[in-house]
Amino acid sequence: MIDIFTTGGTIDKVYFDALSEYHIGPTPLPNMLAENNVFVPHRVTQLMRKDSLELTDSDRAEIRAAIVASDADKVLITHGTDTMVQTASALADIKGKTIVLTGAMQPATLRNSDAEFNVGFALAAVQTLAHGVYIAMNGEVFDSATARKDRSAHRFMHE
Repeated sequence: MIDIFTTGGTIDKVYFDALSEYHIGPTPLPNMLAENNVFVPHRVTQLMRKDSLELTDSDRAEIRAAIVASDADKVLITHGTDTMVQTASALADIKGKTIVLTGAMQPATLRNSDAEFNVGFALAAVQTLAHGVYIAMNGEVFDSATARKDRSAHRFMHE
């Protein structure tokens, strides 16, 4: 069983109308996984609907508590990319679990989004990596302790 916890971020953003901005809505993950014939046993829990820049230490404690309470040893977290490394750091000392964080640079509702690829890649990563905390983005797996987001390049890098 893989526990998938969603926290919001760009991957969950939706565009309501021509006069509004993107807002974080219900997670598209259950539909995305069903449409892509994902049969690996999993459960999706939406923990929060926040832009990662709005996440607090209390939110990170909530994410941590959900992971610790989970009976799954494989955990995937969808998360906004801006503070993904901070959240990964808050989870670093959880033992006995493989934890993979992923997100998207474009909302999953857009045709040119990297969301589906990143989620699929992260699902493969969480099933094959040793216990620890990782970031899986755009075809690369990063050690969460040495990853950083390069905003100008719109990608993650190894430090």
